[in-house]
Amino acid sequence: MKKATNGAASLIMSVIEVIIGILLLINPVGFTSGILVVFGIVMMVIGIVEIFRYFTSSAEEAAQNGLLGSGLLFIGLGAFCSFRSDWLIAAFPVITVLYGILILVSGVAKLQVSVDLLRLKQKYWYVALIGAVVTLLFAILIICNPFTSTVVLWTFIGVALIVEAVLDILTCFFSRKGK
Repeated sequence: MKKATNGAASLIMSVIEVIIGILLLINPVGFTSGILVVFGIVMMVIGIVEIFRYFTSSAEEAAQNGLLGSGLLFIGLGAFCSFRSDWLIAAFPVITVLYGILILVSGVAKLQVSVDLLRLKQKYWYVALIGAVVTLLFAILIICNPFTSTVVLWTFIGVALIVEAVLDILTCFFSRKGK
């Protein structure tokens, strides 16, 4: 049962990656700005809740939890993300390298899965291997060339997400058939 749940979760996550990739291809800067604004609003709401909890709890509890300070920090972070998303977009070359490192870690994990499938004598293990190699290539390209243009960067990331997700969906599908 757990294996079926993991397969369904993996499939759902892959479909979400395809949708995000398509949205990034349609309007990368707008999509990114929208995500930053939504993230900022969520942070501000969390900050307001923290401050509310501070003033509605006992003085001793409030002093121990530091809710006022964390609430103000969440509001500040949220306001910065919501109202200065352009500044964050300008900082994306640095963020790109971090993203490349995350993709590299993901590629290594996918490589592990492909080798596991080979050792388990699964019929379509090579589909997972192709996905791992593509992911590793994308990671190396991102890390070695953090694009200066946000539009080019997010378009590339959108394509990378779509390709990775499609290969993950194929891996999920073929790993079930190979049994």
